[in-house]
Amino acid sequence: MNLQHRIDLLTRLGDYMLSPDPAWQEVKEKASVENGWFIPEFIEIATKNIATTFLQKDKLQAWTANYQLQTTNHKAVTVGIVMAGNIPLVGFHDWLCVFLSGHRSMIKPSSSDQVLIRHLVEKMVEFETASHELFMFSEMLKGCDAYIATGSNNSSRYFEYYFDKYPHIIRRNRTSVAILDGKETQDDLKNLSDDVYLFFGRGCRNVTKLYTPTDYDFVPLLEAFKKYNRLADHHKYKNNLDYNLAIYILNKKFYMSTGSLLVVEEPSFFAPVGQLNYEFYTDKNSLVRSLAGHPDLQCIIGREQAPFGSSQSPAIGEFADGVDTMAFLTNL
Repeated sequence: MNLQHRIDLLTRLGDYMLSPDPAWQEVKEKASVENGWFIPEFIEIATKNIATTFLQKDKLQAWTANYQLQTTNHKAVTVGIVMAGNIPLVGFHDWLCVFLSGHRSMIKPSSSDQVLIRHLVEKMVEFETASHELFMFSEMLKGCDAYIATGSNNSSRYFEYYFDKYPHIIRRNRTSVAILDGKETQDDLKNLSDDVYLFFGRGCRNVTKLYTPTDYDFVPLLEAFKKYNRLADHHKYKNNLDYNLAIYILNKKFYMSTGSLLVVEEPSFFAPVGQLNYEFYTDKNSLVRSLAGHPDLQCIIGREQAPFGSSQSPAIGEFADGVDTMAFLTNL
């Protein structure tokens, strides 16, 4: 298939993902049943973001134009994709890039998130039977020419070992932070709650730490964050929240609570599910410089950074770890 054909197929897939098609609704329900973290609300947000941000013809054409892709890839190779499963369809963008670049993909989906991606790939083959040669699923990614693998810091060491002899992109743990200055509006803080709570805070683009001035008033923030207090009724999330709360009570450590989130002073970027860390700063400019390009950070949210509420709707050209996946694929 030539490039325009591939773009047309992806556009059709986007239309399907936004449709009320009964088969698609059933698949989303099945994905929610198989993974307790994938509640219907979050599956809808993830799939709608993909369809409206990635799978629009004008956006696909403008984005691919940046890479001078050949109309037909006469040097197609097989790219193994190891997908994560922390949020719905988190590996979709890697698959999208491989398909657009004209290569074949061998996909190892996460056991936590295989229902959605398998169905969408099957739908592509239904749209265009000739595309079946471009997609494979396998538990063992052998015989590939290149690899894209996403996992934890621990699993990434194994990926580096196994894929070292091949061109590869290996992704590790990342998270996001927000810089506040006390001048945020209530709308800003409510939008920030989206950055913190969506997908139960389990994505690399979720804000898990705040930087605040030393005299910061947390009361407006705690009130704004009550927007998501309903999540405290979710059994898996509540188990994490209760466990963290017990630790702070037993250790007699200071914490603040929204009813669905613990807000604690901790230096780490990373926070367990149900917890948001914070740290005070005295010099905002020095803080911004120290965070720029940090290998553990995916996004920095703030009035002078990425907009509040934008972390979970990245543009098609924003890559998971700052490594340009399309440039990697076009150079294979």
